Amino acid sequence: MDALTLLLQRNSVAQLQAPAPEGEALERILQAGLRSPDHGGLTPWLFLLAQGEGLSRLGEQLALSAQTLGESDEAVAKARQAPQRAPLVITVVARVQPHDKVPRLEQELSAGCAVMAMQMAAQAQGFGGIWRSGGLMFDRGLHERLGLGEQDQIVGFLYLGTPAAEPKRLRPLALESFVRSL
Repeated sequence: MDALTLLLQRNSVAQLQAPAPEGEALERILQAGLRSPDHGGLTPWLFLLAQGEGLSRLGEQLALSAQTLGESDEAVAKARQAPQRAPLVITVVARVQPHDKVPRLEQELSAGCAVMAMQMAAQAQGFGGIWRSGGLMFDRGLHERLGLGEQDQIVGFLYLGTPAAEPKRLRPLALESFVRSL
């Protein structure tokens, strides 16, 4: 698939199963993330991989955050099981650094671009993925338990695997609804 077709057909796949990308395929996915726009050469990213037992460990950390934040028992159980929806979850972190010319938001956007690049690299290799977020990614307790610094910010969880179902049909978007000239 050529790059333009890949971008124009980008789609999230929520139903994922084994196998997950591994070896050279996973390395290419991670390398794609490292090619994200990076003003100042700050490389403001960290990728935390959870697979196998790591999915359960991530789920326990998410459940602890949900519990600490006063969520219902049902929400805590849902948080615990969330990582089990894919055989590989990459927690993408913006490693924000103080900089005179590169503000925090720009560094967080760069890490967000890394998520998109990795999802595209996975799709280009026949895998599926979905970028998930949610309120727990802002919980400082979760950040601490994952060994993140005070300035770091989780920008998303990239769930990857082999599609277990056809992706939902892309809805048409009219350019004139989103584009105007100045």
